[in-house]
Order: sequence, then C-alpha cells, then structure tokens
Amino acid sequence: MRKVMISTLLLIAISSGTVRAQEPKEAGTFGHWTAYHYKTKKGPVCYIVSQPVKSEISRKGARRDPAFFLVTHRPADKVRAEVSTIMGYPLKKNSMPVVEIDGKKFRLFAVGDGAWSESPAADRKIVAAMKKGRTMVVRGVSGRGTKTVDTYSLKGVSAALEKINALCNMK
Repeated sequence: MRKVMISTLLLIAISSGTVRAQEPKEAGTFGHWTAYHYKTKKGPVCYIVSQPVKSEISRKGARRDPAFFLVTHRPADKVRAEVSTIMGYPLKKNSMPVVEIDGKKFRLFAVGDGAWSESPAADRKIVAAMKKGRTMVVRGVSGRGTKTVDTYSLKGVSAALEKINALCNMK
C-alpha cells in the first residue's frame, strides 16, 4: 500500500508542474501520518499524508481508489500548509466536500478526484483544528451520487507537521 501511496503522490507532483521532481523520500511516520519530502528545480516540497482508518460508502458494491489527506509546503511558491484530499473517485461537479474535525466543519472545493480549501486562511484554520483534534471526517459525493465518509485519526499530525516544517525550513 505504501508504494501505491508514493506512486500516487509522485503523479500528483508531476501533474502539478514539478516534472523534474525526485521521488519522494520518507522522513518518518508519526502515529497515522507520514512525512515526505523531495526536491524540484524550484526548491523543496514537503508534505504529510494519511489514509482513512475507516471508510463508509453509501452504495453497496461501489468501488474506489485509495483515499488520502495531505498537508503540503512548497516554499518556492509561497505555499504553506496547503490542505488537500484525494477522494479515490471523481467528485460530483460543483460539490463541496466537508471536513469535520471534532465537530467543527470546513468546506472544500472539488476538482476531479481531489478537493482543496478555498484559501490559505482556510488552510490555517483547518491545520490548527487538526493539531488540536482527535478525529477528522471527510464527506464527499461521487459523480454517480455515491456518498462516502472517511474517518482519519489525527494521532501524530502535530509531530509530522513539525518534521516537514524543519525539512522545508518553515517556522
């Protein structure tokens, strides 16, 4: 499963314009979160990633690819703690997946099989809630109307964030 995760994330890096990126290097696992980093022509990229500890699908027999939740630093692009998720299926057009952390809800915008927060300010709020929280739930709807509920453990997220802060020199 780890090789699938690395391959998936490498494809994301390549598709986001960092074609000269090295393969991500694991920098440690902290609870349910793993830190990675790699270098691009523009500079380092550091991220943490986790997979759901529990997934629920509303339609029996529905299949999907693995789901992931990421927090990414790209200092050369002035990106700090960008929140994103890969849902494992194409999301319903114009849908707004919801992230809920210990009862606090945040909306994301969907593009293809991924979703992002609306702004760096929203990223900061989500990451702050992740650091204080215990559990994170991501709800989405596929293009076919299938609803999913992915539950993530936040155990280790603060330590993993500290690691990528150090790797990407983000204070």
